[in-house]
Parts: sequence; structure tokens; C-alpha cells
Amino acid sequence: MESRLLGETSRVFANADPYCVSDYVNQHVGLHSIQLPRRGQPNAALSHREFGNLDLCRIRYGAGVHVTSPALETVFHLQILLQGNCLWRGKSEQHHFRPGELLLINPDDPVDLTYSDDCEKFIIKVPAAFLDKACTENNWRRPAEGIRFAARHDMNQLDGFINLLTMICHEAEGDQSMPMVREQYTRIVASKLLGLLSNNVSREELSESCPSFERVAQYIDENLKQDISIDQLAQAVRISPRSLYALFDRNAGTTPKNYIRARKLERVRECLCDPAARVRNVTEVALDYGFMHLGRFSENYKGAFGELPSETLRRR
Repeated sequence: MESRLLGETSRVFANADPYCVSDYVNQHVGLHSIQLPRRGQPNAALSHREFGNLDLCRIRYGAGVHVTSPALETVFHLQILLQGNCLWRGKSEQHHFRPGELLLINPDDPVDLTYSDDCEKFIIKVPAAFLDKACTENNWRRPAEGIRFAARHDMNQLDGFINLLTMICHEAEGDQSMPMVREQYTRIVASKLLGLLSNNVSREELSESCPSFERVAQYIDENLKQDISIDQLAQAVRISPRSLYALFDRNAGTTPKNYIRARKLERVRECLCDPAARVRNVTEVALDYGFMHLGRFSENYKGAFGELPSETLRRR
């Protein structure tokens, strides 16, 4: 995991004075103060990338440093421990974070951390405004007191999140990263944090002005022989494409496009299985439901039902 989160191309300091590293962190990552032991020769290092509205940082102070801050105000700090350990002191609890654990610091949380000599962290700074925006986009209720996360999380329980961070680091260190791509990744990170980590956001149901999933599914079933595009479906049920995707993700765990294809395949299978249906061959019924590429249709059909459509027809 360590080698995939920012490489040498993002190196800002190596074998550096920790106070120089601390000054840089104050400018780019978050205001804090450090206290170092008088003994030893600290060996600090820092890698940093700006990626859209995210700041990505990999840091070690090379000594048992004590880090404090009254609050981070308008940003969330996501800290993944890569090496060593870090003692976190909260308002009423404390915990020794070890590699693979994740600490999430809310904007109004005081920071009180003690790094071990070999402690190294990967830190993402996420603006609070982007999490607020993600609540709006997903139609989740933002608490009046502001979004707050639990402090402690286990990376092993966050399915796919480390892979997402790896892709972001790779994109950040690339030469061809586009603003649109960076914005999209920022939105994904915000939604993932709200969806995977314990927090106080309520995932309320869609408002009454939005159609129910059953109504949308009924429209699809009534028009299965048509080529239903996402824009056409959204217009027909009077919902934005973005809300349409959210509706299907919540109720079917898939995208509208995949849902429509699955329903078409199910309807084709019903026709092939029904002795009363006047089906002369597979090609006829496949084309009837809009499957123009017959080879891909057969592949999708077998993937869904474990047999070729011709086998289904022959068994009937």
C-alpha cells in the first residue's frame, strides 16, 4: 500500500529539517504546531500534490513529534497510517493508530497527535464544501450542526477505497490530468466518504416530487422494445439524469443502462421459454428487443442465464 500513494515525482522534502516540513504543511495542508524531542537527529520527508480541490500529502517527521492544532476549520483531514504508530487524543478517548487504520479529523476537532519515530502517513485534505455538495447531489440530509465522522476506521472494511486513492495519486502525478477528471474524482471521494465511513448524514428517501422506482421500472417494462436512452428515460419520468442514477443505485444497485439490458434479456428469455409465443428463431426475438449485435447478445444472455439462447429455444 505504501508505494502506491505518491511516488518520488511528488517529493518536496527528503532528509529535511522537520520544522521546514511543518512550515510547508501549514501553507498547504493545515495549520498546526509541532514539538520535537531534544535528542536525536530527525529525518523528515514530505511528498505533496494538489489535485483539483484535494491536497494529497505523504509525510514523516523522523522523530517522536507531538502535533497540535485548535481546529482545521473548513476542511476534513483523512489520515491513513502507513508505518509506525500514532497516538490520537480525542475529547473523551484516545487510540494508538497502526498501519492500515484511518483517522478522520472533522473541521471543528482539536488535533492532538504523537507520532512514533518511524511514523509515516498519507493525508488527504477534503474541503467541507465538497461534502456538503455531495449530500445535495445524492439527496441526503445534511445535519444542521454540520457533517461529522467517527474518528476511527479500518481500511480493510472500506471496500475498494485504497484502490480509489491509488488511482487518484496516479492521476495526480500524470502529465495529462484534465480539470474535468480532477473534479469527477473529487466528487467520488466525497460520496465514498459519506457512503463508507460512519457519520451523522441521514440518507433520506427521494422527495415526493421525484418518481418512485416502481414507476420508473414500470415505464421501462412498458417500453422494452424501444431503444431507451438515459436522457429519454429521465425526461419521460421527469427527473434529472443524475437523480436517475441515484435512484437506480439505491433501489437496484446498478445503473439504469444495466437494468434496462437485464430486463430486455429477461423478456427475451420469457419469449424463448413460452410455447405459446410465436418465436421462429433467436435472431427474430433478439432484434425485436433491440439487440443488434447478435454475438454480444448471446454472450450477455449466457452470462445472465448460464446457457445460450438457442439452447433455451431448443429446450422449449
